[in-house]
Amino acid sequence: MTLPAGWTARRPTLDDVTAILAVVHAADTFAVGYPDFDADDVRDALTAPFVDPARDSWLVTDPDGVVVGWAILSNPTGVGREFVEVYVDPDHGGDLRAPLLARLLARVAERAAERGRSALTARTAVFAPEARWAGELVEAGFTRVKRYVRMTRSLADLPAEAAPPAGVTIRPLRADDESDLRLFHRIHDTAFRDTPDHEPLDFARWRELLPSSGKVWDEWLLAEVDGEPAGALQSSDQALDQGMGWVRTLSVLPAHRRRGVGAALLRRAFAIYATKGREGAGLGVDLANPTAPVTLYRSVGLVEERWTDMYERNVPAPQV
Repeated sequence: MTLPAGWTARRPTLDDVTAILAVVHAADTFAVGYPDFDADDVRDALTAPFVDPARDSWLVTDPDGVVVGWAILSNPTGVGREFVEVYVDPDHGGDLRAPLLARLLARVAERAAERGRSALTARTAVFAPEARWAGELVEAGFTRVKRYVRMTRSLADLPAEAAPPAGVTIRPLRADDESDLRLFHRIHDTAFRDTPDHEPLDFARWRELLPSSGKVWDEWLLAEVDGEPAGALQSSDQALDQGMGWVRTLSVLPAHRRRGVGAALLRRAFAIYATKGREGAGLGVDLANPTAPVTLYRSVGLVEERWTDMYERNVPAPQV
């Protein structure tokens, strides 16, 4: 698909961070009601593993040379799905998403060939106000595959942390202890094996990717039941700009589910966030996950705030 007359597409560089951020802020404000990116997030996206801005990203400028659209591929692990991200200024670039999507899908096809695969899966998100984007995705061959729900709670009225159930103990991860990191990885990998989107990573690769998770190590927790490993909670710094602590993953081993381990981990995390002056706490729930305990999250004061739908399609490699 082609761009409107007078509009130009080019590859971004780190010199474009400020202009890109303005577009992302406009897009996020339309989609979720507030800016959800900062300059570091843009730089991280452009310099992420498995991303080459000269091949995997595009900028669009209007006839006056103003950046009004940005598109980029991401694949944090280098395996599995390719995420296509298309941001446009809704007041000036509403017609750009479809042509930018087409360019990214062509690049996904190339990446499939480069990895020796017959096809790759492309995935992208749609927020409630983005009805037009959802329609454009369907026209491009995407289908809706799942819904995520963002759940949050205020920490202003946080009750005193209840004692864990008998036999359950919660402690911080020792980030400088290799055995603790291996234990955390084993719990996380085992707990998520029965979820549809789990992409297994060996410990070495998982350890290599940890810096992208944020460095709030004192907010990572391990749980035991009668001295045996039972669960883990990984926090992220992704919502600090909103004054919130964020639970990135909550992992409970199958043998210890429904014994209060998850609730104890969440209550401890909330207490830590509150001690640091955070105003709220939140997490995302994959409603397609058979272990997603929405009732557990409600029991610790979390409430549904908004939803995000995930769309995906199969992208075949070019025929030679």
